[in-house]
Amino acid sequence: MSAAEDFGLEEEETVSSAQGRPLTKRGEATRAKLLAAAEDVFAELGYHEASIVKITERAGIGLGTFYLYFDSKQSLFEALVVDLNRRVRRSMAEAMEGATNRLEAERAGFAGFFRFTAEHPALYRVVREAEFVSPEMLRLHYTRIVEGYRAGLAKAQAAGEVSDIDPEVAAWALMGMGELLGMRYLLWERDADGRPPAAVPDHVLTEMMRLVNDGLAPKEKP
Repeated sequence: MSAAEDFGLEEEETVSSAQGRPLTKRGEATRAKLLAAAEDVFAELGYHEASIVKITERAGIGLGTFYLYFDSKQSLFEALVVDLNRRVRRSMAEAMEGATNRLEAERAGFAGFFRFTAEHPALYRVVREAEFVSPEMLRLHYTRIVEGYRAGLAKAQAAGEVSDIDPEVAAWALMGMGELLGMRYLLWERDADGRPPAAVPDHVLTEMMRLVNDGLAPKEKP
């Protein structure tokens, strides 16, 4: 099973209109424009200050057209959480492909996560606002990532590549580590001109992997 399968990416999610009808290619493109605009507007203004009008204006789409795809601002917000979640899982899975063992895959997966976060800092604000706007979507976001992690770790255990650590606990711990380091070194960091970094510094990833390797590497029996 590939990393994409571990993260559930082989099962493509079907998108539909607000009335539940399948979308045409043109409809999918319009929906994608609304999601991209929503990502920017929610990141800039937050959920409560954002409005459907501001989002449709950013997307260059008429207000009436919005309701062909979403029935409310909240339904758009929830669709955005799902969309960001799927894209960050894909970034991680694609980065992990070709790794020769689980520890190598861990480093690559974190690099994929950090790369996506640097390109889409809205992920942090949207997910945190989900705690209050739509708690079930907050849980979905984290659970979907953990499910992929747990599956990959369990397979690596069976192959003798990682220790006998509980894969569920390890998956949550690894995800939490990556999220907080991304916040510290991508979201909060700024250069002299006030610009965010394009990537997590190499030494941060190296130090992180020292902890990961100590926790996951198989232990020699005395």
